[in-house]
Amino acid sequence: MFFAVKIKKRAVGMLLAIGLLALAAVPSLGRVWAAPAEKDFIKWVDFDVPYVLLRRALEADVETHSAGPHVGWVDLLAYLAAKYGGDFSLYRSADLEGALERLANGESLEELAGGLSHFSYYQEAYGAVLGGFVGEYQAQGEEGWEDHYGLKAYSPIAETFPYSDYDDFGVSREYGYRRRHLGHDMMAAVGTPVIAVESGVVEALGWNQYGGWRVGIRSFDGLRYHYYAHLRKDRPFAQGLEVGQTVLAGDVIGYVGRTGYSAQENVNGIEQSHLHYGLQIIFDESQKEGNGEIWVDVYSLCQLLRRRQSPVQRDSATKEWSRAQGYREEVPEQAEKAGSGAD
Repeated sequence: MFFAVKIKKRAVGMLLAIGLLALAAVPSLGRVWAAPAEKDFIKWVDFDVPYVLLRRALEADVETHSAGPHVGWVDLLAYLAAKYGGDFSLYRSADLEGALERLANGESLEELAGGLSHFSYYQEAYGAVLGGFVGEYQAQGEEGWEDHYGLKAYSPIAETFPYSDYDDFGVSREYGYRRRHLGHDMMAAVGTPVIAVESGVVEALGWNQYGGWRVGIRSFDGLRYHYYAHLRKDRPFAQGLEVGQTVLAGDVIGYVGRTGYSAQENVNGIEQSHLHYGLQIIFDESQKEGNGEIWVDVYSLCQLLRRRQSPVQRDSATKEWSRAQGYREEVPEQAEKAGSGAD
């Protein structure tokens, strides 16, 4: 009898101990069960497509648009990136021309890229970088509005205004703290008109101690954030520019200066006047600011865009510059149309 009672007491004790352990584990288990699944989106993009390839892929896109089957430049670039494992030092023009010939002979893109790993990744990644640069638009000619298809983005520097640049993405910067340069510097004189590369909505406008007077414009699809910094002291922005305003590719948005590197507003803290132009890719809003930011090297893109600079004109009364040629493209309903031939 004593033995049986002793066993029962031990069993009850063990059950109580197990119960207490289980209760202690409930909060942590609850946290595991309640933890949201990690979002599935691209976390990083290396964009190092050479200028010669960008130019030829663009030409092929435009050529096949009028005499199909149409081959988009993003698909061509994604195919070659997958073929080379992202290493464009392996690029040979024969690879691109061979792909175009196979597609012209009736082979599908799926057949062409079949068996290439990461092709869909490059399609999405390069589509995010280049998505708003090529398409249909209208330009005002001598006989009215004319329909066009092709490169619709513009250089960040206005036509006839000189500038110099080199590939400086990733070089060291030390103001505030040691960091990598995540943009592209275009050396130009103070007052040079700065141009909206792509149509979109003004998302940021004002002072930043690193970038000085700066403008941030988000593309209509939300994937690209164009950043223009170190604008002119005292009169940095185009007259009337405001946050929330829609601008069109080719619009004047500000003027080159050398502001920044100061916690105090409106200070010329930069030695040499230049435009800092940066392109951030955003697959998820959590990447907008912080450790998850994706900035891409735009040097080759700026080389390509040098072929398309926006002609501008100066108002002698206001001393303001504006675009000289009317331009229109499809604008989402939720975005307000704004000037410069948009109406």
